[in-house]
Amino acid sequence: QVQLVESGGGLVQAGGSLRLSCVASGRAFSSISWFRQTPGKEREFVAGFRWSDGNRIHADSVKGRFTISGDNAKNTVYLQMVSLKPEDTALYYCAARTGLFSVATVKNPSLYPYWGQGTQVTVSS
Repeated sequence: QVQLVESGGGLVQAGGSLRLSCVASGRAFSSISWFRQTPGKEREFVAGFRWSDGNRIHADSVKGRFTISGDNAKNTVYLQMVSLKPEDTALYYCAARTGLFSVATVKNPSLYPYWGQGTQVTVSS
């Protein structure tokens, strides 16, 4: 049974930091990504990580502030978030897939068959 379990969300003041974790189990994936969503909006790509070589892709909106990384031994992908802004407030999901890892494919949520339940990040001003 495939499982993706996120943790690490919470309430933080603007300028603060959080680290999200996503533990994957059940099968091997070629990549894991983070998305976020707010009510009434589409799910937005945040960052993606390819297991084979550690290749990473970050959305322009988070470059320089968020960093995705992975720990193979723990089957865990992290999202380190610093300099948080109120507009980063959202439900953050991790998602896993196999297949081509490229700027075009990694950002498309419909290409991910496996999703976690989400972890809420709230940034107060």
